[in-house]
Amino acid sequence: MNLGKIWDKYGMLIVMVFMLVVMWAYTVEWLRVGVGQAFDMVFAPLLEGFKIPFYILIVILSAFTGLYSSILQKYTIDYNKMTETQERMKEFQTEYREAQLSQDEKKIKKLEAKKDRVMKEQLAMSQQQFKPMIYIMVITIPIFFWLLYRLAQTTSTITLPYYGMHALTDPIIWVIPAWILWYMICSITVSQVIRKALNIGGL
Repeated sequence: MNLGKIWDKYGMLIVMVFMLVVMWAYTVEWLRVGVGQAFDMVFAPLLEGFKIPFYILIVILSAFTGLYSSILQKYTIDYNKMTETQERMKEFQTEYREAQLSQDEKKIKKLEAKKDRVMKEQLAMSQQQFKPMIYIMVITIPIFFWLLYRLAQTTSTITLPYYGMHALTDPIIWVIPAWILWYMICSITVSQVIRKALNIGGL
């Protein structure tokens, strides 16, 4: 059995197991701190040598995240096929609903025979969307571990719209700290620009 067939059969399970491993790694302090310290050798010069403010470095890292995640998605997801599958699914659902409303038993039986094929196509496309997630997380998680490692040693602040000035570690929305909110805003914004430039469809 080749890797493609293994992914088609167990793709979602592989992603779920990988995410559980990541969650476990987050709870293991020596592992989280060890990864953070290793990456500190790469990123520390930006803070200490070039004197880049921490919130600006978050913008740079989020832009990097947006760039590589968009490129990975571009080359691992067939967006044309995904759009066609979504259109076929919409057409099937419309036909099936109309057949049920009109109580057309003959048409319902015909559509029932078609249902399995349409659902398999939908499942295959869903699994394809999960495909780049592992690659993305392999790069993103160490960056997050480094941010957590450095944030434990910094008192950097940021001024957010509607929220004012806060320490990067302050909870802003429920338990979500300011740095994660800032990272998400920057990453989503930059990703949209990159996806537009690379002509990548939406997920």
